[in-house]
Amino acid sequence: MTDRLNDVVAEVRDLRVAFATDDEPVVAVSGISIEAHAGEVLAIVGESGSGKTVTANTLLGLLPETATLSGAVIIRGRGGEETDVVHATHAQLRAMRGRDAAMVFQEPSTALNPVYTVGWQIAEGLRAHEKMSNAEAKRRAVEILRKVGIPDPEHRVDDYPHQFSGGQKQRVVIAMALVLDAGLIVADEPTTALDVTVQAEILELLRACRDEFGATIVLITHNMGVVADLADRVIVMYQGDIVEQAPVRELFADPQQAYTRELLAAVPHVGRGKSTTQDAATAAPSAPPEGSLVVASNLHIAYPGRFGSAGVVAVKGVDFWIGPGEVLGLVGESGSGKTTIGRAIVGLTSVVDGSLEVLGTELRGASTRRLKKIRPDIGFVFQDPATSFNPLLTIAECIAEPLIVHGRATSPRMARAKVDRLLDAVRLPTTFGDRYPHELSGGQRQRASLARALALDPKLLIADEPTSALDVSVQARVLELFRELQSDLGFACLFISHDLAVIDEVADRIVVLRHGQIREQGTTAQVLTAPTDDYTLQLLASLPVPDPVEQAARREAWRATRKSDA
Repeated sequence: MTDRLNDVVAEVRDLRVAFATDDEPVVAVSGISIEAHAGEVLAIVGESGSGKTVTANTLLGLLPETATLSGAVIIRGRGGEETDVVHATHAQLRAMRGRDAAMVFQEPSTALNPVYTVGWQIAEGLRAHEKMSNAEAKRRAVEILRKVGIPDPEHRVDDYPHQFSGGQKQRVVIAMALVLDAGLIVADEPTTALDVTVQAEILELLRACRDEFGATIVLITHNMGVVADLADRVIVMYQGDIVEQAPVRELFADPQQAYTRELLAAVPHVGRGKSTTQDAATAAPSAPPEGSLVVASNLHIAYPGRFGSAGVVAVKGVDFWIGPGEVLGLVGESGSGKTTIGRAIVGLTSVVDGSLEVLGTELRGASTRRLKKIRPDIGFVFQDPATSFNPLLTIAECIAEPLIVHGRATSPRMARAKVDRLLDAVRLPTTFGDRYPHELSGGQRQRASLARALALDPKLLIADEPTSALDVSVQARVLELFRELQSDLGFACLFISHDLAVIDEVADRIVVLRHGQIREQGTTAQVLTAPTDDYTLQLLASLPVPDPVEQAARREAWRATRKSDA
């Protein structure tokens, strides 16, 4: 391994990147130097705007024409070929991509072409670099799909991207990166949108890319738990510059820079939230307390089928409640039914059996008029505020919209005083009300989304994965703000997440959901410190923690749960 680590696969020397704008150029990277050695996982971490993704895109020459580069970026292939990305022609870059370096993108749904089969897309890379028959290209595609863990690859090779789950699509993208035996794989936030159990599987696959395929991996992420799980060496970036770099265990054990310490301190960790303040021996109530805002009994929720076909039952006979002023954490993988429950509470999906009582109103068979009466008392915080805001309206107009729709104000101007109070409550300057959604950062937009959800002073808040797309430091600030507002205003909340560490920060009780059924529920301390269900144990084992030593032990525990589950 020592000899391999002396081989530099990617070398960045004094790289500077600036983007042309209508005003002054924006400097994204300011004179950094990096080396990625053969057979290592090099993690580049930092908040949004730190320059980490710009650096990653530079390695493959994927920056837009508005970018101006200086310095040198050298990619060395397995066969000894060298490409200087900064000065390479388009033909040289085409030859290098796939053969010497490949990219695993953050969102596989946008990286895959929806109108071609995954086999065709894998074979496209092969045909671009090697002369081979269609039959040989398909055989190679089947082989690489098998290696990345796609079941029944002989048949799945002819399926389209929409026929795969999120984790399987990410495996297909990794297969595309591996099929030409590229020596360098750049993975840009490869697990951000994935559930913790799927994330653990993708991290195991990336580890196999290093150990079995001999690839060097440059990992771009803001998740310090993922860094602790996978990385050999870490580079910390802030505002386009490198502030610290060290071997992973050294950096986590003794970070030298204040910014690195802040990043590590911001990571949510099971055992640091309400699970430590509650008594695990105190049993949760066995029946809904008086005044509960939501009571579900033998609840079944279904999506109607098309053209007379049978519908899909997404939630199957669950019982839960949300008491006055209580935060109920609802956790589970994609497809577990947790978002379906959130949508049913506001009347957006149909209750087909059992009972769902919300704010004293039975929603099974409820008319539109009855639903309209309770909706002002329910706020909704969406996972991605960028898509939930109207891009043509200012932030103040977006926040004022519920007030106007429900007759509390006649115009955005008349609602502005209330909007300013809401902006102040979520720690945003009132001048931000005159900005448009695209002019705010992700964390700022999520604060504005929280302000909009609170505009009508709701009794109940539905928060659907409100922090999953945020950097850890921004996530920490949003969670702290949520706790303060919930304590001050006393609203009840259904907090939906796949991250048990985030749930530990905010929830009083937890419901664990899988395949539309409840596997376990109880107080936060009960579920997180003394779980009784194997699936809850699997979720806890899958969650990476920001400590390389502890994470190595947890990884072995996770592998053991997989074997027992199999």
